Amino acid sequence: MYVLSLLLLGVLVLTKTWAGSHSLKYFFAVVSRPGLAKLRFISVTYVDDQQVLNFDSDRESWSTEPRMPWMEPDYWERETQTFREVSQRYRMCLQRVTTYYNHSEGGVHTFQQLSGCEVFSNGSFSRGFAQYAYDGEDHLTLDTETLHWIAGNAGALNYKLQWKEEQSVAKYWKSYMEEECVYQLQRYLEKGKEILLQTDPPSVRVTRHTRSDGEVSLRCRAQGFYPSEISLTWLRDGEEQLQETELIETRPAGDGTFQKWAAVRMLSGSEQRYACRVQHEGLAEPLFLKWEAESSSVGLSAGVTSAFLLLAAVIVGVVIWRKNTSDGKRGSYTTTASSDSAQESDVSLTAKA
Repeated sequence: MYVLSLLLLGVLVLTKTWAGSHSLKYFFAVVSRPGLAKLRFISVTYVDDQQVLNFDSDRESWSTEPRMPWMEPDYWERETQTFREVSQRYRMCLQRVTTYYNHSEGGVHTFQQLSGCEVFSNGSFSRGFAQYAYDGEDHLTLDTETLHWIAGNAGALNYKLQWKEEQSVAKYWKSYMEEECVYQLQRYLEKGKEILLQTDPPSVRVTRHTRSDGEVSLRCRAQGFYPSEISLTWLRDGEEQLQETELIETRPAGDGTFQKWAAVRMLSGSEQRYACRVQHEGLAEPLFLKWEAESSSVGLSAGVTSAFLLLAAVIVGVVIWRKNTSDGKRGSYTTTASSDSAQESDVSLTAKA
């Protein structure tokens, strides 16, 4: 048996309640490299959407790197030892799987595993998952209801038959998901609650778009929210428009928050019959937003304001020009007057003499 063997810490008594569901996920990957006898093993641990640990056998120290300030040194040191042991098992796995696919050991191949669990807001077990991939394609996936393994392709059948006989593998995963994984997740949430349990409500706006063929669509866009779980639903006269709605997957915004949008098509003129309902952990209650057209009075006001500012600029320019012109003439007159006065003084002095 080569499945992951983590340190058993027991089952935590469920005394905490958190908003929303939460998940713990482990990503493992072992990679063969031509010309290098040493295979590379990588492990990354996530709580919800936050990376908390990573391990890379290419790292000189061969140690686990904590990604959260609240990680206890003794804990991630134990994880380092665990990952070192697991890396050896996964190297053997990759070599074995390669033979099942009739591939040469000298090529570049990858063997990956995703495992973990999710809990409800009260901390109780929701679901678990364990799946494997080879060279980027599904290999084996555990059906957690029947405890049967599902082969992703012909190359995985031999493994499936082997594990079908060894029911202990599936039973181990069931026990791990429902007990140890839940304990670990509870522990992470309690230790790192100031970071892991933060909530940022979404900033939402509705925009109108017209395609070249004249078709109209409304887009409801939410951004700046955390955690990533969010619901965007278009309603027409209060009824959900699931079939008519176009959704994109929730995407990271690059600053630790997430973004998502949902669009719905309609006939021009019926926009006010539609409303976007937004549900998120950071909202006390759902938001309902409609598209708001810019009123003609606002447009007129903006136009008048722009015209007034332009006229004011012209007037100021004329005043400055006339002032400069006036100052120029006044300077010329003053000089001439002074010259005439001087001549008159000279004449007077000559007469007296």
